[in-house]
Amino acid sequence: MTQQPNRPWKLVSNRVWRTYTGGAVLNQWKHGGIPEDSHFPEEWIASVVKARNPGREHLTNEGLSQVMTEGGPRLLTDLIQADPEGMLGEEHVRKFGNHTGVLVKLLDSAERLTIQVHPDRSAAERLFGSAFGKTEAWYVLGTRRINGTNPYVLLGFKPGVSRTQWEALFRRQDIEGMMDCLHKIEIQQGQVILVEAGIPHAIGPGCFLVEIQEPTDYTIRVEQTTPSGLRLEDHSCHQGLGFHKMFDCFHYTPCEKGEIIAKCFVPGRVKESQSNGIRTELLGADRCAYFSMEELLVQRSPVFVAPEAGFRVGIVVEGEGEIRWRGGSETIIQGDTLFIPPHIAEMELVGKESDLRLVSCYPPI
Repeated sequence: MTQQPNRPWKLVSNRVWRTYTGGAVLNQWKHGGIPEDSHFPEEWIASVVKARNPGREHLTNEGLSQVMTEGGPRLLTDLIQADPEGMLGEEHVRKFGNHTGVLVKLLDSAERLTIQVHPDRSAAERLFGSAFGKTEAWYVLGTRRINGTNPYVLLGFKPGVSRTQWEALFRRQDIEGMMDCLHKIEIQQGQVILVEAGIPHAIGPGCFLVEIQEPTDYTIRVEQTTPSGLRLEDHSCHQGLGFHKMFDCFHYTPCEKGEIIAKCFVPGRVKESQSNGIRTELLGADRCAYFSMEELLVQRSPVFVAPEAGFRVGIVVEGEGEIRWRGGSETIIQGDTLFIPPHIAEMELVGKESDLRLVSCYPPI
């Protein structure tokens, strides 16, 4: 076993192909890139999960994150395999082995995503042989109007929707009918939305999000053509289950609009406020057992960051500065992403000129 240095690791940019288009806002936000939309609308962060993209199987490492090291980029999975307890924490390894147990993304949609669902853990085990389902949560970093449309999400079945009706709409490919079965909810910057596995949903156009989720890429789609006209292979819809069994992944539990908002929209909670910084819980372990999120706003330097028994994933969502630890430091700017192992001594964040905001994403506990 090779022990890695006890330090934060800056991650290499890791864009992943998806069936929908987007990425212009993400490109510009991340180090001033070209603001063009494409089929690479997502950045996968601290990922040990391979993307499931039919027709791109030859890209054997698509989705896997790389770490910047002195010897050049290395796969995060390789560093974890070399020193699992040093990278993940002893308790985490005891519970989850050498798997991070979580996946973090940046997502920027230029079109509505196809209506979809993800399996819960019971369905994932039964149908895919996976220990993880795909509950997810979104933190809205920004929005844009596209073709005059305010950003929105489709979320949860309306009252009266049955599996029989839902399958019939799919067979007819009645997209308007399927959309009308779901609640349309406009979203705003700063909101956090928890989408439990089994709830049908679709992210609308103009949404720029941090997404934290269980570490799988099982996506059941009920539209065989995307809104921009891309024809999907059957496997992209049913993920190998077939067109009947895939409907086992939906939870047919209808809700009124107010009920789904109360269930899924999570208010933030200030955990600590001092003259040099504010720490806000975005999503706590009391709301979701599979992951959590918090945000640290650094207003005056420096802000001490307490050591953790497990790892965390960091995203610099605003500003620039430094992250310092015993024996080293690293310049960080908006768009940088970090893998932060446990037990890092004397770690602190230092802002430069303006406020520095860091979102930290945590694995299950």
